[in-house]
Amino acid sequence: MKILANDGISESGKIKLEQYGFIVDLTSVAQNQLIDYINENSVSTLLVRSATQVRKDIIDSCPSLKIIGRGGVGMDNIDVEYAKSKGIHVINTPAASSKSVAELVFAHLFGCVRFLHESNRLMPLDGDSKFKELKKSFSAGKELSGKKIGIIGFGRIGQEVAKIALGIGMEVIYHDKYIDKARIDLTFYDNQNVTFNLNSSDLNKVLEVSDFITIHVPASDEYLIDKEEFEIMKDQVGILNLSRGGIINEVELLKSIDSGKISFAGIDTFENEPVPSIKVLMNKSISLTPHIGASTSEAQDRISVELADKINELFN
Repeated sequence: MKILANDGISESGKIKLEQYGFIVDLTSVAQNQLIDYINENSVSTLLVRSATQVRKDIIDSCPSLKIIGRGGVGMDNIDVEYAKSKGIHVINTPAASSKSVAELVFAHLFGCVRFLHESNRLMPLDGDSKFKELKKSFSAGKELSGKKIGIIGFGRIGQEVAKIALGIGMEVIYHDKYIDKARIDLTFYDNQNVTFNLNSSDLNKVLEVSDFITIHVPASDEYLIDKEEFEIMKDQVGILNLSRGGIINEVELLKSIDSGKISFAGIDTFENEPVPSIKVLMNKSISLTPHIGASTSEAQDRISVELADKINELFN
């Protein structure tokens, strides 16, 4: 059985697949050449991340394909239901990258409340000539402890965000359409454990009272955060999107930053990936990363090993 890991796979996952008896092909095939490559090499399993699109044309044209695997959570780059209707298994790894995404949320958050995203741009330019001015500009930082964080979407990633927030002394409020109650267990390095029982709140309440808002929901055809939602938020709120591009109306975000309604944003996923808006990229109040939420070595190892185990189970 040949497996094409078109967007790559960690060494640990490759080794495990080979131990199971599979042939792993690490060739990165261009989208327009993928059908021919799969057919010429009798590929039975196609592994992708977010780059490769697996649409109806591939599904219809590649009879050897038995499994499509997505390394990560979201599967909006795969025609999942259509693939299943053709008898192809579609698998993903929803839990493997949760910690990595949650930690990146706080990388953005810690950086923004202390202006690291802006000072790291200006210090190389003016640090030697305007040191005192820069010090004054960036001396109005805030602590996260004691502040209220609103989490929209309280699945695995949202709950990992909550764990970190609770651990540093933040109050957590969340909204989720499907999870009314959640038990959050904090386990520390010495095996001490603290439990928090949380209840979902109305979306508008989360928007109204939160000092910081972070979004962790699936892809959508409509904006979750648009002009009306920005207006509901308290003044000087910070907002983060590490879920999917198109969740936030970026035009309205920029307007809200310019008006002072939004103090900062942290963005890892963009409306127009892989060509984000230049106005978003150049805005000094936005902390930017290029869709790397799950991109840690630990997460990639977990993702690859989990995929290997699921593939082996399906073929056996």
